[in-house]
Amino acid sequence: MDFEYLYIPIGVPTFHLESAGAEFEKSIELLNAIDGDVKTPDEMLLSIDKLNAFLEGKNPDLVIVQNITFANGAYIAEVLRRFDCPVLLWTLREPVIDGGRLRLNSLTGAFSAGNVLNSFGRAFEYIFGSPEEENVKAKIASVIKAARVKKALKSLNILQVGHTPQGFGFGRALDMEMLTTFGATLNSIEARELIDKAKTFTDEDVMAYIADAKERINGLDDIKDKNVLDFARLYKAYDEYVKANNIGALSSRCWPDFFTAFGTPVCSVISILNDLGVASSCEADTYGALTMYISQFLTGSPAFFGDPVSMDEGENTITFWHCGMAACSLAREDKGACAGVHCNRKIGPTLEFGCKPCERVTVFRVGKKADGTFRFFISEGEALDKPQQFFGTSIVVKTDSNASDIINTSVKNGWEPHFAVAMGGVADELEALANFLGIEVEKF
Repeated sequence: MDFEYLYIPIGVPTFHLESAGAEFEKSIELLNAIDGDVKTPDEMLLSIDKLNAFLEGKNPDLVIVQNITFANGAYIAEVLRRFDCPVLLWTLREPVIDGGRLRLNSLTGAFSAGNVLNSFGRAFEYIFGSPEEENVKAKIASVIKAARVKKALKSLNILQVGHTPQGFGFGRALDMEMLTTFGATLNSIEARELIDKAKTFTDEDVMAYIADAKERINGLDDIKDKNVLDFARLYKAYDEYVKANNIGALSSRCWPDFFTAFGTPVCSVISILNDLGVASSCEADTYGALTMYISQFLTGSPAFFGDPVSMDEGENTITFWHCGMAACSLAREDKGACAGVHCNRKIGPTLEFGCKPCERVTVFRVGKKADGTFRFFISEGEALDKPQQFFGTSIVVKTDSNASDIINTSVKNGWEPHFAVAMGGVADELEALANFLGIEVEKF
């Protein structure tokens, strides 16, 4: 997936060009240090003609429009006329305030640009400051990541395996909503299709899958041989379908079908898929899988998927849990990812572990309001060094905000009971992405 963004330094030649030129060079240096996929002009774009010459023939995924000096609204209008992509508007700080000449007047130019952007009905991100400032660097980096996610979503194929169980309709996705809001393509198949495919494999067919699983999961030999073989059959069926159809994320029905119609849970298959880079949720929660995909894209690590099941007001923590699926790589190093049996059905293999600590995590959910519009749940914190809390997989998050307030407010506001825990602090990136997608944010 090719990604390209433009640095567009606009202005007029009637201000202090020596000061402007210094900011121009520092800005290019900063952008190249953040992300090398930037296209920059050879000179400041101090006329509409020079602006148009630079824009000609380009098809960016993001534009960073900087008032290198004051520029009237005609400049940004030319950019918006050509491109329908995310915009970051960057205002430079006045380099000198000495009672003398106004050297850049970048801020007035930003007001002109912001007025035009709003007239066009275009959402945009904004930053004020000089290239040397850390908050400027952080903001630009987060916006670039958000724009990368937005582009990636347009080529994402999501697989919905089976229907949500009764009472779990919050995770059920519609193909047109997925396409029009996020740009992703939703594919749907019945769970029996993969179950039937799994049944065709011989024991010999799945030996390599068992060997791979034993490298990831401790104690698989303690599970009944038939269940291990059937798990491997499911693993092969899912893996082959994902590869053949270029699937980047999936949601899978799990209970009761895989217990009753197949005799072996799909939990461990979902766990391994997450480690293979395919963001995967259970209970057919497709918006949960989308949440995990965005989290994984931003952090480079699989996300934990689970229910909020416990709160400790004294520690200011919320425990997230699920009954046997999480990426094996998230397991604590002291015990690793261990095989077990499902806490209710007593059939394995499922995954059993507590997650390793992480200094910064982000609790995230792509959710829906009662009127059907989308919203993002965002809350940052720390994953503590805690052992497994219950049968299944668990992670304990000490939230930056008051945990009791988060629980009370999110329950009252009707949030879905499934969340992703992204292994990194990505709240800024998620807020920028929501802005670019036209989605409301509830930040806790």
